Amino acid sequence: MSGPVAPSPDTPYPEPPSRPDFAAIERGVLERWAREGTFEASVHQRPADNEYVFYDGPPFANGLPHYGHLLTGYVKDVVPRYQTMRGHRVERRFGWDCHGLPVEMSTEKEIGVSGRAQITEYGIDRFNAACHTSVLRYTAEWERYVTRQARWVDFANDYKTLDASYMESVMWAFKRLWDQGLVYEAYRVMPFSWGAETPLSNFEIRLDDAMRPRQDPALTVRFRLDPAADDPGDLEAWAWTTTPWTLPANLALCAGPQLRYVIVESPHNEAQGGTRYVVLGASAVGRYAADLGDEHRVVAEFSGADLADRTYRPLFDYFSGHESAFRVLVDDYVSDDDGTGFVHVAPGHGEDDQRVGESNGIALVSPVDDLGRYTAEVTDWAGTNVFDANPLVARRLRDESRVVRHDTIDHNYPHCWRTDTPIIYKAVSSWYVEVTAIKDRLLAHNQEINWIPSHIRDGQFGKWLEGARDWSISRNRFWGAPIPVWRSDDPAYPRTDVYGSLDEIEADFGVRLADLHRPAIDDLVRPNPDDPTGASMMRRVPEVLDCWFESGSMPFAQVHYPFENKDWFDEHNPADFIVEYIPQTRGWFYTLHVLATALFDRPAFRNVICHGNVLDSQGRKLSKRLRNYPDPVEVMETIGADPLRWYLMSSPVLRGGELKIAEDGSGIADVVRLVINPIWNAYAFFCRYANVDGYTASERSGATGLLDRYAIAKTRSLVDLVTERLDAYDIAGACHEVVAFMDALNNWYIRRSRDRFWAPGSVEAGTLSDDKRDAYDTLYTVLTTLLRLTAPLLPMLSDELYRGLTGRDVHLADWPDAAALPADPNLVSAMDETRAVCSAALGLREEHGLRTRLPLATLTVAGERSAALAGLDGLIRDEVNVREVIVTDDSSALGEQVLRPNARVLGPLLGGEVQAVIKAAKAGEWTDNGDGTVEVAHHTLREGQFELALAPIEGQAAAAVRYVDAEGRVVDLGLVAALDTTVTPELEAEGLARDLIRLVQQTRKDLDLAITDRIALDLALPAPIDAAVRRHEGAVRDAVLATSVTYLDAGGDDFVSFTVGALPVALRVRRS
Repeated sequence: MSGPVAPSPDTPYPEPPSRPDFAAIERGVLERWAREGTFEASVHQRPADNEYVFYDGPPFANGLPHYGHLLTGYVKDVVPRYQTMRGHRVERRFGWDCHGLPVEMSTEKEIGVSGRAQITEYGIDRFNAACHTSVLRYTAEWERYVTRQARWVDFANDYKTLDASYMESVMWAFKRLWDQGLVYEAYRVMPFSWGAETPLSNFEIRLDDAMRPRQDPALTVRFRLDPAADDPGDLEAWAWTTTPWTLPANLALCAGPQLRYVIVESPHNEAQGGTRYVVLGASAVGRYAADLGDEHRVVAEFSGADLADRTYRPLFDYFSGHESAFRVLVDDYVSDDDGTGFVHVAPGHGEDDQRVGESNGIALVSPVDDLGRYTAEVTDWAGTNVFDANPLVARRLRDESRVVRHDTIDHNYPHCWRTDTPIIYKAVSSWYVEVTAIKDRLLAHNQEINWIPSHIRDGQFGKWLEGARDWSISRNRFWGAPIPVWRSDDPAYPRTDVYGSLDEIEADFGVRLADLHRPAIDDLVRPNPDDPTGASMMRRVPEVLDCWFESGSMPFAQVHYPFENKDWFDEHNPADFIVEYIPQTRGWFYTLHVLATALFDRPAFRNVICHGNVLDSQGRKLSKRLRNYPDPVEVMETIGADPLRWYLMSSPVLRGGELKIAEDGSGIADVVRLVINPIWNAYAFFCRYANVDGYTASERSGATGLLDRYAIAKTRSLVDLVTERLDAYDIAGACHEVVAFMDALNNWYIRRSRDRFWAPGSVEAGTLSDDKRDAYDTLYTVLTTLLRLTAPLLPMLSDELYRGLTGRDVHLADWPDAAALPADPNLVSAMDETRAVCSAALGLREEHGLRTRLPLATLTVAGERSAALAGLDGLIRDEVNVREVIVTDDSSALGEQVLRPNARVLGPLLGGEVQAVIKAAKAGEWTDNGDGTVEVAHHTLREGQFELALAPIEGQAAAAVRYVDAEGRVVDLGLVAALDTTVTPELEAEGLARDLIRLVQQTRKDLDLAITDRIALDLALPAPIDAAVRRHEGAVRDAVLATSVTYLDAGGDDFVSFTVGALPVALRVRRS
């Protein structure tokens, strides 16, 4: 297999290899780009006052790229390349996300420490230095990887979230939010990672890699109510929980005020160690029938409000004296969909628990430390991890006859996205952005964003915004941007200072830091100006910012706003485009949107692509452990990075769907066969024939021949369609349009024009005909236009071929101007319908076992739209190989009109009645109203709800004429094609001669003869074929360039043997 080939000095174009090595071609292109500075030239040749702003979401640099990065990276390259060719200057600055848990967790493993205590003992300065080293370890590998996929980015001018300039902008953002009253500190129940010893934000536990299947205990527990006057006897309430470890911190029960509750008499429960009477939700009685026993009966019913302030005995005595605790509260968040109708309330371990407890005067307790262990308050299990304590709590309660039922539950449970430990809910002090205060603005600005796919705006993202809660932005960690808050260390002299710049810090502390990381920033201490004693000091709070706050600051922090580039940012924000996968609606997209709204009262971006996930062939996540995906580097170095790009860019994943990738990479190899090879073959065909004739083509669209006009008009249509798709950020749709076009180019224009390129004449001899010039110039114009359209989608292949044709780099060219090509939509439509007719006819041939080289008498095309085929019957005749094409608008003898209801559209509208509609349509019981509607089964169907099609009548060789559009939809043209399948001896003879022509052409190819080589042809044929060839010898000679044809009784050792049907054929081809 061969790599790139330069043009020969003796020919106008390269001599393309018949078996190209696309990966080798790509490597050559990449070397040329690097040598010539093509990327830089593509940016700088565009005017600086016409910028298109793209935000490159920063990856963590302490790991190698995977298919998710590849997929996103290709989109990040396609769109900027396209916009560059449209005349925009598109800077592509690479960025690195350097702070946060991923880096800290990796560093802990590398240096052999674990947890905050060990890190503090190790030294925060040494730990953060190790983080700094770790985070940039793979930058060189990232650069090689990104470069190999042909993604153009500026690595030299990259940004890092650890840079002091970036961190200063983040500091400014915090101070700006503080000044607006949008930042506050609170002691609140939050998702907490005991593996990382830090709180997490609500959106972090909803990322796609945060949920894990887990089996937990599910306990129904007895709570003994204190006696009341109207009780029928001793009474207990049942509550259900899947977190037994929270029961030692139970301070209340909660009922739904509007729900119905009952008292059930249960001798069975009394026999099991409970009370004779049980109170629970009315809807729960059925769920607990077995636990209540066969003889249970309801003795009273009332609302949940009637239970308010009933008191009960604590399960444990750890907090038995807690003020206002151990009573029944009522709140609307309680439902009776499952469980018992009562919720156990531990205010220190649940968000609703805290809210309900505080509103009822119950101060929270949270007897769990940052490592997820019980504190000394829980004397029986102090130091025990709460998940390890679950069975211990259950056993204690069971021994005390407090457990009604002990089940297990399999469910998806949130885990820390970096330590993979199950999260707990725990009351901690944290800093928050008050998102709820700007929710209306968030929702309003969301309406200004173009989401791809569009349903994300009001669906996944919009609904997330509607339910948004205040954002916890502090982390009890070490490696991150420090929270710029200094507080007095003496509560007697309170003071809080918040800083928004290095200048402000220098003014107060007299030091200008070059590094804003801990511990240097922690060492900045000064006397409290509000303390007249001079004893108290201003000290920084210990937390660092959530790394999501930093990544959300990327638009302005990357340019050191507002300290530098203020005017530029104010003029170029929001960004024109960003892309990431759909779960980032709860991650980066969300933090960008919150900070842009809070700081600038505008969205952060105008257009955003949310792509789906790449999975293995079984629908599982890609896993290094399972090796259930093809190695991307191996794919790029064997099949090619461009085929991989096309495979990903043309898939449903860019429309929010999922892509299943085979382990053997077969789908990527299919791209070579179905996309890359057709483009290469069209290019190679042009080069070979133009080189033979010594012709240098020019871009010209004025040829008057029917096929040339169609090719140019079809190309004009392609420019319009691909431009429309890419303007709408529909990259997959653009790919589909190119594939559909290649079928028209290769399998119609080039094949139907082959004789024109084959015709005698050359530049050197001065005998090149005008028709041949038209064919060359038309194909050249089509190819150069096509390659500019595919440049963002297949950047290396397109550049190699475009250079071969023009000598110029396609990525320094402008996007094709559709207006430069004449439009002829009527011709395009008629020719495409002609192609569909031919496809239907060739399908009939295959169905009836009639090979294409066998001529037939007639093809009849019938239907009201058949008039559009006028003047194109000659093309149909040649393509289908019939003697005559009959076109008629009377289809009654060949087909009948049928109604096809659109069940997918009608189902939601008609419900079960859609089956009656389908049945009536199949029975022909429907009426065309003549106004674009039909009546069927007492329903009027309108446009989009049905299709009228022409179906062939059974008993003849006929088929409905349909085609598949670029999106894979079947379009019925309302035509029927009928083939006369009668084969006469005359037709059979001509078919045999054509069979022989094919065999000779194959032999020429096998002998590697040039397309212009003349040959001597020797034949040893059985009588039927011999007679047929003699009868059509002239046609055979012309087709195979034979200067002589010799008929022999038998072939020799140097003859090539074939069979035609069951008959043996021997032939010899010699260069004459």
